[in-house]
Amino acid sequence: MSDIPLSTLFHRALSAIGKATNMPTVQDETQELVRSTVADLRTLQLRTTALSLFSENELLEDIATKDLVYLLVPYALAEALGRVRTVDPEERLDRAVYSQRLYRTFLSSLETYGIVPEPEKALYTQPASSVADAQKRRELKIKQYQKEKEIKTRIQEVRKRRNHGAPVSEPSSDLELIASLLPDSSVKPSGLDDDDDDDDTEDILREATLLLLRLTYGQAHAQLQSLEQEIRLLRSAPSRPLEASDDPRRSKDRENNDMWRLDAPLPQGGPDGKGPLTDSSGKPLRPFTILPSSPNREQLRQQVFHPDHRLPTMTIDEYLELEQQRGNIITGGGPASEARLTTKEQLALDSEQDGALFGEEKEEEKRQKDEKWAQYTDTHPKGAGNTLNRG
Repeated sequence: MSDIPLSTLFHRALSAIGKATNMPTVQDETQELVRSTVADLRTLQLRTTALSLFSENELLEDIATKDLVYLLVPYALAEALGRVRTVDPEERLDRAVYSQRLYRTFLSSLETYGIVPEPEKALYTQPASSVADAQKRRELKIKQYQKEKEIKTRIQEVRKRRNHGAPVSEPSSDLELIASLLPDSSVKPSGLDDDDDDDDTEDILREATLLLLRLTYGQAHAQLQSLEQEIRLLRSAPSRPLEASDDPRRSKDRENNDMWRLDAPLPQGGPDGKGPLTDSSGKPLRPFTILPSSPNREQLRQQVFHPDHRLPTMTIDEYLELEQQRGNIITGGGPASEARLTTKEQLALDSEQDGALFGEEKEEEKRQKDEKWAQYTDTHPKGAGNTLNRG
């Protein structure tokens, strides 16, 4: 890989990690892209160190414009390591510590060359989590966001100037923005060759690179604060307990303790690893639960995730129809019922129809009803039934 130009190697790594950013992290294809990116960036880091592109004895003006972009190699490598799929907590801790060291190296190099102005350095150096006052913490986050938005706007303006006023596409990530500062070997725009760039193009490229370094300075601080919290959690997490097979001394001590127990330990084995249910004589050796048959077990399994309240089994209209069939709904009433004649009034009206058989029947019915009421009033004086309010 030593014959590959630095710009081509860096562009290939950034293109791969930019593609992996838009893919699910758990997929094997994504991890393959991440691994190739990490390998290219580590090779690039070794080559830039061997070429001594940067020295603490130099000033920012001494660094060539085309070399400024390689200050972002530690930042890009730390970003790529953050997308590596990790299952083991110890491995994740080692990778987090290594990423932390890369971010600090990147920040130290920017501060050494004085790329970041002092107001921006003071704005990002103080972590928002260290501010106790909620209002001040919110104001600090707003200022950081406004500064980041301002730098991004300036970068877009510089990119338009570099593209001679033509509209430029919005990058999906900062890694894609870094790749836009590198010459692409596959598509090489005319007039922008590294050997014959004019002074105006070089000034625009230098301004864009410095703005991008200032932008990633704030983002590196945010990533560094997240890594510090993650490292504290990983270091305070309890270690994985050793199994008996991992520690032969624990297994030997357990055998010695079981030998002196009055109650013999249950034999191990069986289909579930907890020993057989019964011995040869049918005596139970351990507690067990008799479960229903397979269909009922399947029904119980389907009922594991369900609401903790009873759901309705019918609509409101169906319920009212059922109640009406049972006779639990009283109908009538209202203005129509008020205008309708009562049974006593209707009976008196029907009995007045003289000369008709229907009128005679109703007259006889009214007479019998009046006679029964007269007999009732003779045997039941008025107020005889009210015995509750007597003194």
